[in-house]
Amino acid sequence: MTVTQSKTAHLLHLEQTYDSGVYNKHQIVIAKGKDALVWDTDGREYIDCVAGYGVANIGHSNPDVVAAVIEQVQTLMCLPQTLPNDKRAEFLEELVSVLPKGLERVFLCNSGTEAMEAAKKFAITATGRSKFVSMKRGFAGRTLGALAFTWEPKYREPFGDAVDNANVQFASYGDIASLEAAITEETAAVIMEPIQGEGGVRPADLEFMRAARRITKEKGALLIFDEIQTGFCRTGKMFATEHFCNPECPGKETCVFGALEGCAAPDGMTLAKAMAGGVPIGAFVMSKEIADKMPKGGHGTTFGGNPLAMAAGLAAIRFMKREKLWEQAEAKGNYFMEKLRAIPSSKIREVRGRGLMIGVELKEKSAPYIHALEHDEAVLSLQATPLVVRFLPPIVISYEQIDQVVAAFSRVLESVNPKG
Repeated sequence: MTVTQSKTAHLLHLEQTYDSGVYNKHQIVIAKGKDALVWDTDGREYIDCVAGYGVANIGHSNPDVVAAVIEQVQTLMCLPQTLPNDKRAEFLEELVSVLPKGLERVFLCNSGTEAMEAAKKFAITATGRSKFVSMKRGFAGRTLGALAFTWEPKYREPFGDAVDNANVQFASYGDIASLEAAITEETAAVIMEPIQGEGGVRPADLEFMRAARRITKEKGALLIFDEIQTGFCRTGKMFATEHFCNPECPGKETCVFGALEGCAAPDGMTLAKAMAGGVPIGAFVMSKEIADKMPKGGHGTTFGGNPLAMAAGLAAIRFMKREKLWEQAEAKGNYFMEKLRAIPSSKIREVRGRGLMIGVELKEKSAPYIHALEHDEAVLSLQATPLVVRFLPPIVISYEQIDQVVAAFSRVLESVNPKG
């Protein structure tokens, strides 16, 4: 065993000894990243199609974010939101500038699941109701409040009645009749992903989203989109919500929010992951009317809106806008999916997605192929349901690297025998 391999073994031992044990650990130690590449402690280079579960949209160690973080670390790192801050003010203005029109108030927090908790509370105070509708196959987070919106029983069942199951009704994603049956005059909000991630990379269709908007308005409920994974250019738009805009809308600057017939614009969105280029951050964004219904002190956070995250987020969003990253995601995603669909393998059932949020559904368990991609081909990928291989690369991935990933995937489809 070399010195480097000995160090890697020692680091793995430390994690396995002291970690809580809730994670299925890979047998590598990642120590460095740049753009769409990461390196382990043995010096092996990987093409990263995990991107921190969709966090590193602008690439690992993006120089704009690195410079902003270094400057802010030397200036001010922590400050509660009761004390206004220069970077927070700039970040809020920048964030609202890219949001769908009408979403002009922001509750800042530290993660996606915290954003979901905030959405839940704001929906209750805005409507005076306490029941919710979520989607089958949906994933909303792991805290007890957000867990109630997460469909997969394996996440909820270990915690029994502590999860607020009684106040959440699940509808079938894409089924208008199921959704209409689930929403009542007691529903505070419908919460859904515009593209289900953990549920198998399943984009919603336009008619379903428009129906969701129509039915919620009729019932006096809010429509909240979970854009935690789909937001910030991932799907070929700044937000996946924009895929469902009425094509006759004159545009963000002049539209009346949700006024056009057939508009599927939401009342609020949960955001996190890619918003700050790798620094932990989250937000629930909403209309002024919703924000004004929450009493002072009705919700809060110690670290949310801290100057360090604000500086990182400001740099990240400005980078996305300057580089028109959504256009890159659309072009590269179309290229990636076209190449995947051209693989001559009978093991592939379907390739689907939007932008660089891509799922390949196989006719057998995906885990052996994900393992082989990492172990044999130095490509990191994700599972999304037992049959789906998910690719979430940084949007700055090159076309050459996409070709390498497709070639690697083609080889493991040929070489892996899951029954062997």
